Amino acid sequence: MARTPVTFNLNGSPKAAFANPGQNLLDFLRRDVGDLTPKFGCGQGTCGACTVTINGQTQLACLVLAEAVNGQDVRTAGGLGQGATLDPLQESFMDHFAAQCGYCTPGMLVSARALLDQNPRPTRDEVIEAISGNLCRCTGYEPIITAILAVAEGRERA
Repeated sequence: MARTPVTFNLNGSPKAAFANPGQNLLDFLRRDVGDLTPKFGCGQGTCGACTVTINGQTQLACLVLAEAVNGQDVRTAGGLGQGATLDPLQESFMDHFAAQCGYCTPGMLVSARALLDQNPRPTRDEVIEAISGNLCRCTGYEPIITAILAVAEGRERA
């Protein structure tokens, strides 16, 4: 079967690669494009480790066909911050010990950034709703929620 050319913007940079028929976006990003920040967790859309944004909307990369992002803007955790300068969310996650094993962290960061981009001052309940599709087995969520709220309240540095 023929591979399909896919051109899109990844974290603000133009990308072009060939996708296999039926290939999901997660596999495409990791294997063909080289962005290893979205993680493979369940492959069924239940854990959130592969969360990305497509045109500003959170999506689970394991459930999206790679060819669906042709001409779209995709953002992963790899696009947060600028080089050595971290995004305030990344700083806050460090300051509030919001990552332990770190496996869920890229998906959590993408979900949180999407929330804050759409609603800079969310309530605690809105934060909980925004990350409800991201599973974490280590932190108990409280440090993650605290870190996100700290950025929303302008106190990202503890």
